[in-house]
Formats: sequence, structure tokens, C-alpha cells
Amino acid sequence: MDKLSKNVYILFALLAAALYSLNAPFSKLLLQRIPPTMMAAFLYLGAGTGMLLVGCIRKAAGRTGREQPLTRGQLPFISGMIILDIAAPIFLMLGLQLTTAANASLLNNFEIVATAVIALAVFKERITGRLWGAVSLITLSSMILSLQYGGSFRFSSGSLLVLAACVCWGLENNCTRMLSGKDPMEVVILKGFGSGLGSLAIALATGEKIPRFDHLGITMLLGFVSYGLSIFFYVYAQRGLGAARTSAYYAAAPFIGVALSFVIFRKMPGTVFFAALALMAAGAYLASTEGRRHTARLTSGGAAGESAYKG
Repeated sequence: MDKLSKNVYILFALLAAALYSLNAPFSKLLLQRIPPTMMAAFLYLGAGTGMLLVGCIRKAAGRTGREQPLTRGQLPFISGMIILDIAAPIFLMLGLQLTTAANASLLNNFEIVATAVIALAVFKERITGRLWGAVSLITLSSMILSLQYGGSFRFSSGSLLVLAACVCWGLENNCTRMLSGKDPMEVVILKGFGSGLGSLAIALATGEKIPRFDHLGITMLLGFVSYGLSIFFYVYAQRGLGAARTSAYYAAAPFIGVALSFVIFRKMPGTVFFAALALMAAGAYLASTEGRRHTARLTSGGAAGESAYKG
């Protein structure tokens, strides 16, 4: 623990979760005015621009610290991170057009499953029985949330698109784990501008129009807060609490997003949603408490119980 108290770091972790939880409900509102790929582009551009300004302010104040810069050796992982961060928010915005904000918020926990399975398959990272239990519960909950109940058995296309975003972010988590020792501000700025400009190019190529200036500004502000500042506080909480304890507090984000969606849209879901919510909460609890039992493994670079540079 460094100069700040433990309670301050806990506050940072909860603040990171609360800020990220704004993404789904407020993006759902903005999608009524902004096309999905353009929306994804300016969310990330907002994160990159905002964090660049924060970096300039910190540099002017002489508070830059001693961070390790990115090098050419990390180029494959940087490229993978940017490409996946182009795909993931586009999938999420497309999914949000077709499903509720509460549903999308809760399905975000599938990122835990994707991260764990990819860490096992690619990096041969050991997954404990407790984490397998979390993976099973979250997967079952995600299946329930994705089903369309009616005359035929089929999955909701909106939910499947959100799950595709989670898979992309799971892959991206396993790329950014290779950058965890580098300057987090530099990583976020690179992520924001690289992914934002990539999404913008796709949006323009597919005929989407630049939004009105006021809508553009609100979208960039949302990106700065829910992606940029959320990651910023997450990284600082991680340095004071460790990766495992930070991820445990951060697990509150999807549930805060669900609560916000109820308040904003004033639409309560049926009993099936609450059954899935209970399963998801149990899975998230197992995943976060598993992280506490394996702090040494996670802080040395494990990805299965954490999402290092979230969003």
C-alpha cells in the first residue's frame, strides 16, 4: 500500500465500476440519434481525447511518475488490442439497438467467461473449480437472457451481438495482459485513438453520417467517463489493492448498469430476467472471490479473473 489509504483505493475501484456502468443505458439513449458504428467510434475517441488532456494536465503539474513506455516488442499485442477494440463496441452498439439496456448490462459479465476460456486455451492458465463454477453459472444466465420466448426456440440477435462483444473483449483482455507493466495512460490513449479512428473509418465507409455537434460532444463525454476515466481509476485501484481485490469490487459494474437501466427506462423485466440475474450474481461472486484466493497468480499477469484495461 502506498501513500493513499486502503479506503481511497476501494473508492477508486467502485468509482471505476460505477463509471463503466453508465455505458449501456446512456448509449442506448444516444443510439436513437447516432448510428451504431459512429457511436462506437466517438465513444473511444472521447476516451482517447479526454485521457490525452488528463495526461497533459498531469505533465504540466509535474505528476507524470515513472512509467514504462510501450516498445516495438509489444506491437503484435497493441495491434490485436486495437482491432478487437474496434470490433467489440460496434457489436455492443448493434446489440443495444435490439435488446434492452438492462439485458446488455447483465450480459457484459460474459466477458469473464470469454477471458477465462481464452486464457486457458491460449496461455494454458489454470482455472480452478471455483472459477469453472462461475463460468458455468454466467454461461447459463447468458443463455437464459439470450433466449426469445415465443412459438419457437431461438436466440435473440441483440443478445448474441452483445455476447460477441464480450468475446472480443475477452480476447482483448488477453492481449492487454501483455502490456500490464507499461504506462496505463499511454495504453488508454493509444486504445482510444486507434480503435476510435478505425471505427470511424468503417462508419464512413458504410455510409453513416457524422452526428450533430451536440450529440457528438455528449457521446465523446460518455466515452471519456465510461471508458477513459473508468480505466484510469481501475488501474490506480489495482495498484493499491492488487488485481484480484480490484476485480472483485469492479464486478459490481453490470449490476449498477441494470439498476440505472430500470431508473432511466422505467421498464421492469419479467421473472425470467430476475432468475438470470440471480444466477449471474452467484457467478460474479464466485469469480471475484476466486480472485482473492489467487492474488499472487493474478498479479503476476493472470487474465482469467480480471480485465486489466477494461472497455
